Amino acid sequence: MRLDESRLSIANLRDMLNRGDLIANKEYQRSPGLWPNASRSYFIDTILEGFPFPKIYFHEFLDRRSKKVRTEIVDGQQRITTIQDFLNDKFALGKNSSKYEGRRFSDLDEETQDRLLFYTVSTDVIRDAGRAEILQMFRRMNAYTLPLNAAEKRHSEFFGEFKDMVTRVLDHMNLLSEWEIFTTRQIVRMADAAFIADLVLALENGVTSTSDAKLHALYKAFDTSFPQADDVEATLDQVFNIIAQDLSPIRNSYMTKPFALHALFCAIHHNTVGLKGFEEISGIPPIGAALGCSAERATANLLELAAAHESKDLSRFPEYVEAMSAGSNREKQRVTRISILCLALRNEL
Repeated sequence: MRLDESRLSIANLRDMLNRGDLIANKEYQRSPGLWPNASRSYFIDTILEGFPFPKIYFHEFLDRRSKKVRTEIVDGQQRITTIQDFLNDKFALGKNSSKYEGRRFSDLDEETQDRLLFYTVSTDVIRDAGRAEILQMFRRMNAYTLPLNAAEKRHSEFFGEFKDMVTRVLDHMNLLSEWEIFTTRQIVRMADAAFIADLVLALENGVTSTSDAKLHALYKAFDTSFPQADDVEATLDQVFNIIAQDLSPIRNSYMTKPFALHALFCAIHHNTVGLKGFEEISGIPPIGAALGCSAERATANLLELAAAHESKDLSRFPEYVEAMSAGSNREKQRVTRISILCLALRNEL
């Protein structure tokens, strides 16, 4: 068995497909067409923006009957099919392509078309190997990868509207990365995606405990259609803009621990328009604004709470400190945290 690294332009791949020199082997590949348009659009936008994607694997062998060299797609059929369909104007780019929304390949200017056609795809060509060796190669490769966590499983299982919204938000929301809410390793393992999904759970269902099962159900429920996606995305942007612009001194404090930031998000949203069912369980009505006092006063209150949390000081704000110290994703503790933060933002502690 021999593995040769190669780089082919998309124009090369198109020509190989058109000549019939490159074919899919259905023994290795799922049937084409599994990706919905949102995922296809995001993939093409990845290419147009010059970002890399995982390499594609081909198997080159001699066809004994025709005496011709043939090349089969071993891994990468969905990506190649998506590229081919876009080049043939079979779908237009969606709103997850901010620069090219609504455009098909023929709608792109000549320079952009050329950039896509000359984008190079990393490929490994397997030679001198049979099916058993190829399967063993992939088994060995997968043996050294980490098992998928729940967030990664959701993003590998679902390709629809909800996942697309989460991806769009993470692409343009800088606060989570710039404020280092999560470590690089956590982001690679999709903790930020789980965080956004958890916020959407609160927007949809009110304050509730979080579990992988609930987040999975959320992805599943809105996979085919998520009609409120634009409103949810706008709410996420609005609240995080308030945090970044009006409450920026809390950066690097314990108020930006993920579960504290979750509570702060919910408190701002409740003060502004109300979280579903939260007034009934907390007795705190919305006030039509994120803050009920100056930004300086609200920030000072938040920093006092963060300091108490950090030092585990129970002499002030004991309920808040206790709620921050255990059950970070449980409903009871969340209600306590959000209630206290609502009052802090109004200077009513």
